[in-house]
Amino acid sequence: MEKKYDLVTVGHALVDIRIIVDKFPGPDEEAVVLNQTWGAGGSAVNVAIDASRLGLRTAVIAKIGFDNFGRIIVDELLKEGVDVSGLRISSRGGTGFTIVAIDRNGDITMYGFKGAAEELEPSEVDAEVIMNSRYVHIASLRIDTTIKAIEIAKNAGAKISWDPGRVLAKKGLKELEKIIKSVDIVLANKYEVAAITGLDVEKYRESAKILKDLGPELIIVKLGPKGVYALGKDIDEEVPALKVDRVVDTTGAGDAFAAGLIAGIVKGYSIKKAIIYANAVAALKISRLGSHEVPTHKEVVEYIWKAL
Repeated sequence: MEKKYDLVTVGHALVDIRIIVDKFPGPDEEAVVLNQTWGAGGSAVNVAIDASRLGLRTAVIAKIGFDNFGRIIVDELLKEGVDVSGLRISSRGGTGFTIVAIDRNGDITMYGFKGAAEELEPSEVDAEVIMNSRYVHIASLRIDTTIKAIEIAKNAGAKISWDPGRVLAKKGLKELEKIIKSVDIVLANKYEVAAITGLDVEKYRESAKILKDLGPELIIVKLGPKGVYALGKDIDEEVPALKVDRVVDTTGAGDAFAAGLIAGIVKGYSIKKAIIYANAVAALKISRLGSHEVPTHKEVVEYIWKAL
């Protein structure tokens, strides 16, 4: 039976308040804001919007507050063609937000308030939405709700990708083992896999093998400007990042990669080709201001032809 969605994302829905300054201020100093944007953010929102722009049918499951920030998120998701029937509204907490400051070098300082995003209970995960999707991507989400989403996805025969994020990775292998054993793809940066396994941050290949041995089909270790290391049945290599003329904003680069990888797989690409496609999506994203300012599929293909 044809599924309604190609991808459902489960995780945080936040508002990003993004400012660009010449340099970060010290104590009792003021930095002049050179540019600013407001918009929907959080990993679940970012990946859903990114994948929609790449041509996938997407939906999001997350929790927001009954406030103006929540309205910003709903409006932007609807504008981008993302199904919002899985959104839940908190009667207690306000919508979470992240203040992102970016200096002229592209370095970032972030202040995060998760708010209602962390309130998503296992019972609030919309089973019907997940059961109608080919892929489910879970990102930076509390353990109990993550496990519930995984159970529903597995029963529906959906492929599952998981990005732990910084906070969850610190819980370590013992607490995260059940999740890792249950998912098909793990996406994490080298600091996160080091936090999970307890190994040195530069021993990401060894960390990837530990995670792979628990059962996932594919482990992706994000290496920032270097690209990614991929370990799977038919791949064991570092795939370099693609060059950009100017780095503007690196927030959301990991989410852009995740959306690109899943989009590539859905389009029928080999894992290596899907990774190259995802690297191109991330490269084009960091050249633009905004956590989900990714290109269209056509732009990605044209960029790859020029870059390779």
